[in-house]
Amino acid sequence: MAKKKNETFEWIKSLGVALVIVLVVRAFLFTPILVDGASMNTTLHDQDRMIVSKIGEPERFDIVVFHANEKQDYIKRVIGLPGDKIEYRDDTLYVNGKAYKEPYLDEQKAQIEGELTRSFKLEDTAVGQATVPEGHLFVMGDNRRNSTDSRIIGAVPMDQVVGTTNVVFYPFKDMKIIKNK
Repeated sequence: MAKKKNETFEWIKSLGVALVIVLVVRAFLFTPILVDGASMNTTLHDQDRMIVSKIGEPERFDIVVFHANEKQDYIKRVIGLPGDKIEYRDDTLYVNGKAYKEPYLDEQKAQIEGELTRSFKLEDTAVGQATVPEGHLFVMGDNRRNSTDSRIIGAVPMDQVVGTTNVVFYPFKDMKIIKNK
């Protein structure tokens, strides 16, 4: 009888330790997220499930998840870092005056007529100033014609960023690691 109680206690203890490990990993290292909407098409699709890493600082072109409000998280691509001057001209991204290629947009550009990203300067967006504010990011969805992003909501405070993501784990047929650059 004592052996059976001891074995039950060991199982409960093991399950408790496993639960603590899962909670710590989820709170501080990684967490799953569900893509909700089409703002990141064609890179990501509605209902894709991804892993968010809470380790490290976001870099230009990383895909980030952030708290848009108390009830909703958004997933977008980092275009501008603190202090950057951002401009789109003739469907080309300019950061601090230097043109950047955005290969993750090539598929969409091939499918449409005209510009994918309308021309703008940072000060003409909801950011309202010439450079990305300190402690903030300028983010945009890859589906530039249908994305609620920094052009509309303003710069995203770093303390609202949950983490970066580049691993789609479900649906299984779409499993992939996304190259951000």
